[in-house]
Amino acid sequence: MVYTLPKLDYSFDALEPSIDALTMEIHYAKHHQAYIDNLNKALADFPDLAEKTLEELIGDLESVSEKIRAAVRNHGGGHYNHSLFWKVMTADEKLRSYESKNLRIIAEINKVFGDMAKFKEQFSAAAMGRFGSGWAWLVVDVSGQLSVVSTANQDTPLSEGKKPLLGLDVWEHAYYLRYQNHRKDYVDAWWSVVNWAEVEKNFG
Repeated sequence: MVYTLPKLDYSFDALEPSIDALTMEIHYAKHHQAYIDNLNKALADFPDLAEKTLEELIGDLESVSEKIRAAVRNHGGGHYNHSLFWKVMTADEKLRSYESKNLRIIAEINKVFGDMAKFKEQFSAAAMGRFGSGWAWLVVDVSGQLSVVSTANQDTPLSEGKKPLLGLDVWEHAYYLRYQNHRKDYVDAWWSVVNWAEVEKNFG
């Protein structure tokens, strides 16, 4: 399987002012593309892995040859994480709204975390608490239990048997042009572009 850059559902400037157009363009066209190019390069000499999906590859890294395991973990994870990241953001105000939508994921968040404010507080703390580069996630495990986790670099919760529903990239390349070292400002602004309809879809 040759992986390709997924099409964005919005223009580079569509998430302004939360995420600026130049950051979106560089992040998507340069960083994400580099993960894809390096993943394809790593897999080129391993046709036996071509039948596996990306989720299968990074969800079971032990089945990947040790020669390319680190590359699949890093670049495959980068491709998977970013593909989800673009989808859980939107320029459509209707998709950003979760009030009065009767979404199952919101009901479950309220049940597990108490309310949306407490969930956002815990999620944002995970994003702020990640030292260096990485991600904050809302995930669901095989028993259907929601939790907030954080992963380093381009690691993904799939490798821990958990399904990501919502993810926030806290690598500096995701925000530095606009927010410099003020990660909290980026995290706070990001909530206004979350695509709750997509999170609901991910929840299944």
